[in-house]
Amino acid sequence: MYTEEVMKQFMHPKNMGEIKNADGIGKAGNFICGDIMWIFIKVEKNKKEEVILKDIKFKTLGCAAAIATSSMITELAKGETLEGALKITKQDVANALGGLPPIKIHCSVLAADALSEAVYDYLSKNDLPISRELVKTHERIGKELETTEKKA
Repeated sequence: MYTEEVMKQFMHPKNMGEIKNADGIGKAGNFICGDIMWIFIKVEKNKKEEVILKDIKFKTLGCAAAIATSSMITELAKGETLEGALKITKQDVANALGGLPPIKIHCSVLAADALSEAVYDYLSKNDLPISRELVKTHERIGKELETTEKKA
């Protein structure tokens, strides 16, 4: 059912935990399964003066697929620019895991959403420009999280 990579990321997750004094924190939830995921980011500028994700960690309350997708998105996003991190899709996460069962693809959506929320949080805390697309994503994720937390 799960690929070897999903089981590897689930049994030995990378970047699990919190970052104290994180520059951005993202939280996303799925109202159908009740999974909730937090992503913590620490940013810095690289030699090109681009803001990159220097460190990224996660905490997840969820199933094996949710933990595996959390771990994988941190691996894909670490060292990326903010723009690059926002371009990581649910399909990128699923592909990096060698695929997910169709019933578990929402876990990869959750990972991408939590990362988007962490970047949104960083940008808003620092009064930096936020794209209209990211604002719309933030609004959708907020509504879904509210529904998830009401069911919990």
